Amino acid sequence: MIRFSLRIPANLHERVTARAAADRRSLNSEILHLLEAALATPRADAGPPGGDPASPAPLRGTPDSSPA
Repeated sequence: MIRFSLRIPANLHERVTARAAADRRSLNSEILHLLEAALATPRADAGPPGGDPASPAPLRGTPDSSPA
């Protein structure tokens, strides 16, 4: 296991500590749990690499951008 130092704001430390206590975990275990959960969940804004060729490209410009 790798050890490293992490500096976080005091209010974030308080929130994670409270969550660890509520989940009956150590602070270290809670941080590992949160990281694993965050990395396992696909991001809503991240599409497949290179885009999906079956999906049309998003429209560009204003809704009424037809030539006059």
